Amino acid sequence: MRIAALQMHAIAGDGEANLQRIAAAAVDAAGGGAKLLIVPELAVTGYGAGDAAFTRLASPATGDVAARLGAIARDNGIAIVAGFAEREGALTYNSALFTDGIGTNAVYRKSHLYGDYERDVFQPGTPASVMVELGGVRLGMLICYDVEFPENVRRLALAGADLVVVPTALPKGSSGTFIANHMIQVRAFENQVFVAYINHCGADDRFTYAGLSRIAAPDGKLLAEAPAEGETLLFAEIRPGDYATSRAENTYLVDLGRPDRQA
Repeated sequence: MRIAALQMHAIAGDGEANLQRIAAAAVDAAGGGAKLLIVPELAVTGYGAGDAAFTRLASPATGDVAARLGAIARDNGIAIVAGFAEREGALTYNSALFTDGIGTNAVYRKSHLYGDYERDVFQPGTPASVMVELGGVRLGMLICYDVEFPENVRRLALAGADLVVVPTALPKGSSGTFIANHMIQVRAFENQVFVAYINHCGADDRFTYAGLSRIAAPDGKLLAEAPAEGETLLFAEIRPGDYATSRAENTYLVDLGRPDRQA
């Protein structure tokens, strides 16, 4: 399965502009043969929108944002994973929506919130294995800081994920560079899964973003990567069968269940 991912310069607080940008990317992604488009964490609102805008733009899991993204997916024959602010009653979640536009929707809520900026606005989700199947590929979702906890990726791998999709809002700096350049490939290798880690670029009034989006394969190699600056539409082929040798040589998941394993 061919996938696409947009390293995106979202406009903080402008949901309409961001949805239009996602729609344009969907056209380009579908034109390039992709069956899935991934955009960053809180791509619909912009990560730096702030609490007032998150509250104003938050939408229920089956609300206007899901309807708009579903229509974009349906019109272009492509599934979409997009970060958005989700409202449920009085609570707001930092969430990611999967939609294929033809009946399959799934929402993942970020379980590990990062810093006071997120904790002051969002309710943490319960760690969960939110999974869907697309084109024969089993897809699991995390958001940004979640992937830095190895237990989260391992949980999805043990649940049968082939691909872990991670919309993110990684800030510019030495820590962000290390995470993008090293941790993502390790997470893919130690779980023998694909990991698509898709970031913002540029800056808003609150944050400057690291860019450096990447798609890593189960053998730890990068299938696609974006630079630190500028919007980039990445493409990669997700073919789990191509990595049977890597799984045979690196049997971490199998060995977790062996009764004779060493402590």
